[in-house]
Amino acid sequence: MLRIVLFLVLIALAAAGAAWVADQSGDFVLTWGGLRASTTFPRFVLLLGLFAAAVVLVWSILTTIWRTPGRLRRRRHEKRHARGRHAITHGLLAIGHGDTALARRHAEAARRHAPDDPLALLLHAQSAQLEGNRDEAQRAFRAMAEREDTRLLGLRGLFIEAQRADDAVGAVMIAEEAIKLSPSSTWASHAVLGFRCARGDWSGALAILDSNLSAGLIDKQAYRRQRGVLLTARALELETTDRGVARESVMEAVKLAPTLVPAAVLAAKFESEAHQVRRAMKLVEAAWLANPHPDLAEAYAHVKLGDSARQRLQRVEALAAKTSAAKAGHIEGQLAIARAAIDASEFARAREVLAPYVSDPTQRVALLMAEVERTEHGDSGRARAWTLRAVRARHDPAWTADGYVSDRWRPISPVTGRLDAFQWQTPVASLPSDKGPMIESSAFEEAMLAAPPPKRVTAPSSESPVEPPVTAPDPVPAAQDNSPPEVKEAVKEELIVTSAEPAKPTPVPAESAPAAATPVFRTRADLGQPAPAPIQAIIPIVRAPDDPGIDDEGPSDEFTEQIGTPKAQAGGWRGFWSRWGA
Repeated sequence: MLRIVLFLVLIALAAAGAAWVADQSGDFVLTWGGLRASTTFPRFVLLLGLFAAAVVLVWSILTTIWRTPGRLRRRRHEKRHARGRHAITHGLLAIGHGDTALARRHAEAARRHAPDDPLALLLHAQSAQLEGNRDEAQRAFRAMAEREDTRLLGLRGLFIEAQRADDAVGAVMIAEEAIKLSPSSTWASHAVLGFRCARGDWSGALAILDSNLSAGLIDKQAYRRQRGVLLTARALELETTDRGVARESVMEAVKLAPTLVPAAVLAAKFESEAHQVRRAMKLVEAAWLANPHPDLAEAYAHVKLGDSARQRLQRVEALAAKTSAAKAGHIEGQLAIARAAIDASEFARAREVLAPYVSDPTQRVALLMAEVERTEHGDSGRARAWTLRAVRARHDPAWTADGYVSDRWRPISPVTGRLDAFQWQTPVASLPSDKGPMIESSAFEEAMLAAPPPKRVTAPSSESPVEPPVTAPDPVPAAQDNSPPEVKEAVKEELIVTSAEPAKPTPVPAESAPAAATPVFRTRADLGQPAPAPIQAIIPIVRAPDDPGIDDEGPSDEFTEQIGTPKAQAGGWRGFWSRWGA
């Protein structure tokens, strides 16, 4: 509304001005040399307006002609830029859904239309990676690393390519260069930290950890935990060479991470050697309440040098009683009591604490029961049965990180290089499935466990025949044996004892005598009668989920005759010519 009113006011002023000019009288006279021109005032104003309009029109035409080449260049550049952006967008989408040919075509178009665009370099590098052309990808990432705006992205790409080529030294050098450019780079700090830990450069790893804290990559609580892990690793490495630095490092580690098991064990050892028994016991108790571990129980039992086995048993029982309410009756405490009770020759106490776990034992429970049977009664048969049962028993917790199971604690994961990755837990591959246990104990083991202890008999006379020794078969094939080393050694010892002892033949009743073996070849007279069912003497054991076992196809050999169903004949023109012998 305001604009309309303003427009009407301007029209009224223009009309009033024109009326005023028309009412003016008088003439304008222009004399130039010998020329003389005269006109009225209204006509002069009209001519002056026409001249101004002509000047403006000519100036506009000249300006347009002057600026036309620049406008054409800008328009062509904008058109190429739009084509380049279109190629980059659709090329990245093609990489997203895995179309290699389309991504390569769009990358070439983006390089033609937008060679200076950083996204064009990224598209070219990723399309080369999608095709598997590592040389082309490295050239693209090097071009990105030479630019200021894409230097860090180019270094990241070169780092990935170095990892794919298994060039650890080159990858670490690239990561260190990236840290110099950007200390807050997560991937670079992670790579350099893992490399320095793997090399044993704990001082350098601690420096990287401090820079991560100052850059805000980790919080204060995570920093304290990871620093405690690094200090513990340094203390374990220097325990035998520089005990002073090891003691100082582990004491600081215990303050930063009091629940870290290896730190508490080593610190308790140093305190025990310094005759600081109460302080050592407090360190072990603090870690035990958070994570019961057999190493903690062992350190607590031997915290005071010179104690008898019964005193160590009492101390371990006190430690197991300190378990928190949430972990009351923890199996680690019961196993520690059983171990100390066996050392103290308190076999009744050992059987008492192991009784709740005998029905479904773990490997350590089975080995402890085998030791009880062997030490208390000298019953090698029942001990051998428990040892064989340990092979098929559930696995105990172990140090596990990213699917890797280690026999000792480590500061970083050997799979991913992640710091403080190892946890004391049951390996995932050893957890029971919903369908029940994979392997059940055999009837032979159940019979040996249920049998009473054997009576000692006198040696046979020289007139009685001597039976040849019977060697017990290997209970688990080598391809499926995933037991820990102590279980394998125990089984080996039991098998040696079994092969050394002569076995007496057991009389077989007539009713239970085995049937005659089924002949492999049948005569013509037997064809009319149904074939007897074969006797399955060996029941195959179900393959464990964490064991690859033996390949079903078996190794191929070009000099052996192929047995089985031949491959299907090729189709198309190749199959057509093969049928005609071409």
